[in-house]
Amino acid sequence: MKQRQLGPFTVSAIGLGCMNLSHAYGVPPSAEQGGQVLLAALDAGVTLFDTAALYGFGANEELVGRVLKPHRQQIVLTSKCGMTGVEGKRVIDGRPDTLRQTCEDSLRRLQTDVIDLYYLHRWDRQVPIEDSVGALADLVAAGKIRSIGLSEVSAATLARAQAVHPIAAVQSEYSLWTRNPEIALLDACRAQNVALVAFSPLGRGFLAGGVRDPSGFAANDIRRAMPRFQAEHFSRNLRLLDALQGLATETGFTLAQLAMGWLLAQSEQVIPIPGTSNLRHLQENLSADTVTLDMEVLTRLDAIVNENTVSGARYNAATQQEIDTEEFGVSVQPA
Repeated sequence: MKQRQLGPFTVSAIGLGCMNLSHAYGVPPSAEQGGQVLLAALDAGVTLFDTAALYGFGANEELVGRVLKPHRQQIVLTSKCGMTGVEGKRVIDGRPDTLRQTCEDSLRRLQTDVIDLYYLHRWDRQVPIEDSVGALADLVAAGKIRSIGLSEVSAATLARAQAVHPIAAVQSEYSLWTRNPEIALLDACRAQNVALVAFSPLGRGFLAGGVRDPSGFAANDIRRAMPRFQAEHFSRNLRLLDALQGLATETGFTLAQLAMGWLLAQSEQVIPIPGTSNLRHLQENLSADTVTLDMEVLTRLDAIVNENTVSGARYNAATQQEIDTEEFGVSVQPA
């Protein structure tokens, strides 16, 4: 696979987001099936694997650790702290002592002595970002982690964190239908040589054509709470998918290849981490590494799906309060 730079690491241009092997989209696959996906990604040339303490409340780290331990020297292993499961509930806690304990727990579950890239999963507004990043810097000094990342933060918060310790990557939702990083974060990452790791590059399945009827989502599928998948918005968004399908038919690419190809073309700083539990979808996603879209196709994709044509916010109001990412229509303060 083609390679891109992630802090001090050279990684596959497309990584694997491991979340849905244990978490978020209804009943997860069996551990056996999850292991097959991890090993198939490895065999296909993926070297970047992304997990978190939150995913499956530790189960995802255990799966990744168990399956990939024999291949540890071949991969760049990333995880996250600052948002975990406590007594069955998701809790954001960026206090230094909590981050240190979460790291120890993650090292044990991942069966490794060091995590290559460790993200602050969410900025806890009750704790100055400098304090949380300072705790992660201590973990670097202790040899527990090799580099520091942030997730769902603004360009201004990135600048504050950089003043404490170099930041290798910012993880943010970025895709044809979620353009928030284009407000300020992508430019900040370019200027500071920070990788932008794009989660949900396929719009949580929508851009790949895998979601036509959200009413079939499992009761615990997190997309049920996302406005874009609710009836009043989804019917409008389906028209975008129909237009994308027309372009896919015309060009001979799949929907996933178009969406991933567009994202890879935005900047060398961008590293998508699509997730899947399906081996065929995995191969389709990774095949975007070989796709080159000409400027006409990129322009048409831009015109079909963008912040003005998508209906509905990406998060509900409660979740929106937990993130620091810039939003359209809100003035951006200088970093």
